[in-house]
Amino acid sequence: MDTIFIHALKTEAIIGIFDWERQVKQTVVVDLEMSTDIRKAALSDSIDDTLNYKRVAKRVLAFIEASQFHLVETMAEQIAMLVLSEFDVASVRLTLSKPGAVRSSRDVGIGIERTQKDLVEWRLASGGTKKGL
Repeated sequence: MDTIFIHALKTEAIIGIFDWERQVKQTVVVDLEMSTDIRKAALSDSIDDTLNYKRVAKRVLAFIEASQFHLVETMAEQIAMLVLSEFDVASVRLTLSKPGAVRSSRDVGIGIERTQKDLVEWRLASGGTKKGL
């Protein structure tokens, strides 16, 4: 399996558990590594035969900017499920960070890896209500 990646995708969102965090947008930075087979695209040299990383980036940015999660864990899981459900990838590895969230650190965050199997289990656990995001 091949990997297409997007590093340091940066935007602003409401994220956090404290009252002040619910009032101001904070910087969120996402790295994505998506497993997919690029052999067809390599042969055809056509964007139609590959994962269009510009479309992925635009969709993820729009999702983050419209969100208002309390936890980075929730935001990361939702982004991973979005990528798995809307794009033709076998798995996604995601790192999400909040720069400046902890004094004396560059950033804090979470790293997760999810597969298509995880997407199916996530939908089942949510009562089948998570068909699309």
